[in-house]
Amino acid sequence: MSDRTQWDAVVVGDLFIDLVMTGFPTLPRLGEEGFASACQREPGGGAAITSCGLAALGMRAALLGVVGADEIDWFRGRFGNRGVDTSMLVAHTTEPTAITVAVSTPQDRIFYTYYGANVLLPELLSSQKTREHMAAARHVHFAYPVAPALLAPMADWLREQGTTTSIDVGWQEAWLADPAAAAALAHVDWFLPNEKEGERMSGASKPAAMMDWFRRQGARGVALKLGTEGSAALVNGQFCPVPSIAVNPVDTTGAGDCFDAGFLYGISSGMPIERCLRYGNICGALSTEAAGGIAGFPAPERISAWLGT
Repeated sequence: MSDRTQWDAVVVGDLFIDLVMTGFPTLPRLGEEGFASACQREPGGGAAITSCGLAALGMRAALLGVVGADEIDWFRGRFGNRGVDTSMLVAHTTEPTAITVAVSTPQDRIFYTYYGANVLLPELLSSQKTREHMAAARHVHFAYPVAPALLAPMADWLREQGTTTSIDVGWQEAWLADPAAAAALAHVDWFLPNEKEGERMSGASKPAAMMDWFRRQGARGVALKLGTEGSAALVNGQFCPVPSIAVNPVDTTGAGDCFDAGFLYGISSGMPIERCLRYGNICGALSTEAAGGIAGFPAPERISAWLGT
């Protein structure tokens, strides 16, 4: 580790306030009012979940994102209490923090989202000052669909500084369908899609065929999340699947982001790829036993018990 290294990982991405209202017997129709029996207000977004997961695993994790000026102290308090460095949070002077309102019944749910302050993130990533901050980490994880034309040179520059990179864009149709995105993966150390996203990019329906397609595109490293079936990677040109563990899920929100934290912890710790996948599988699966991705992230002792260590 060089003297300039300040963090083990910097996580970059959109940030939201998640306002989750539950207990509606039915969804109200237009012109009607419904009353929730419970309401939860928490930070949301993949970057929030993955950064908190990395911190819970003992890594020096920092979060890079944009929130409204009125809420920045609230975010700093929430993440600071979980051990995440918030010194790279930026306050937007005119736009409020992005917000997602989730209304759920026992049968279904509906989401309303305002993107808010996140509109500043592409400009922030284009800044050389921001890149120099990111280069003070051993690893940078983008929980965000970075434009391919920006992603490739930024990842190359970070590698020159000794910083590795990974990306999980989530279900972003335009990004997944862009041929330039597939080409940009040759510049990123790890791509972390789920099976649906892998199918959208590759056109293949089987995980092994998806991974072979990524290999032929020149992707440096791909860890494919397969839900209850676990995950897989290409190891020395061979398809390597690792099964998940059996749990009784309560809420699958953020399970993929929790997998990312476990997998990247393994990579940063120098574990063999098969064990990195197993670490990710355990973190993702156990996170579903509680509501919310951040609240559900498992304690290190539970992970160790499943690993048998």
